[in-house]
Amino acid sequence: MVSVAQVLQPVEADLEVLLGNLRNLIGAGHPLLQAAAEHLFQAGGKKLRPALVLMLARAVGGGQPPDQRQRRLAEITEMIHTASLVHDDLVDEASIRRGVATVHSLFNPRMAVLAGDFLFAQASWHLANLDNLKVVQLLSQVIMDLAEGEVRQGLNRYDSRQTMEDYLEKSYRKTASLMANSAQAVGVLAALPEHQLDSLYRFGRQLGMIFQVVDDCLDFTASDQQLGKPAASDLRAGYLTAPAIFALEEDPHLAERVERQFTEPGDLEAALTAVRQGSGLERTRALAYSFCQDAKAALAWLPASEEKAALLDLPDVVLRRLNEC
Repeated sequence: MVSVAQVLQPVEADLEVLLGNLRNLIGAGHPLLQAAAEHLFQAGGKKLRPALVLMLARAVGGGQPPDQRQRRLAEITEMIHTASLVHDDLVDEASIRRGVATVHSLFNPRMAVLAGDFLFAQASWHLANLDNLKVVQLLSQVIMDLAEGEVRQGLNRYDSRQTMEDYLEKSYRKTASLMANSAQAVGVLAALPEHQLDSLYRFGRQLGMIFQVVDDCLDFTASDQQLGKPAASDLRAGYLTAPAIFALEEDPHLAERVERQFTEPGDLEAALTAVRQGSGLERTRALAYSFCQDAKAALAWLPASEEKAALLDLPDVVLRRLNEC
């Protein structure tokens, strides 16, 4: 069974260089902002988003090492992702991520806003210096999508009328847009034809959707320790994800509990039971599986290589997390 470490092995050395470069890139800022950003880069995580960029760069480049612009694109991708986590944690009032204190709890909320803004600004500066208008447009769209996704999520709290289409659109903006557009940007820098750019976008989009759907499933099945944050935290906060939306179709009383924001005794426990005992989790797993199959199909045109094999393993590795909890 392939592990995450094995999948990322083709770009392991590239990721080490990337982490060093990230520290250098943020080193010119204010010491407190630098400390906040440094805390994030030390917080763990597999760096899958920049790894995706680096792996795709090698796969479309005949196995050659990524050039300087592709490496910078990977760094920009991680900056944008990290900045979004800072702001997300603040909005969600989360005190822990990946088992360590969030920026706003370690420093303060004002510093978290500034640290996130600082990283977005750094990313935008380095993005402009790539001197490729199409890539600037793609990654700028990501930043807009992240903001709109967060707004949509906030406006729809405790709204039992949300549809699966609403959920998928929000999930794309908050999670999949970064993978989709950065994957396509790799192809733009490699001067690939339009149909191949579309397939890279599709691979990144579906991979991002797997990430989100799997996370939303695990929120109901994993422990606090496995998640690195409190379990069932989304439902408690009124964020309705795929398992809950499916459960709403089956339990006529769940909508009432959601709409009154779980204020009556036993509301939240009953809601969790409705999700865990109905078909919602199984239907969510099936949704993740369909994204997995589509992601792998999108890369059929790539020539055989170690990097292509690793990319095709990546959706399965993400999906396998469902069986580990």
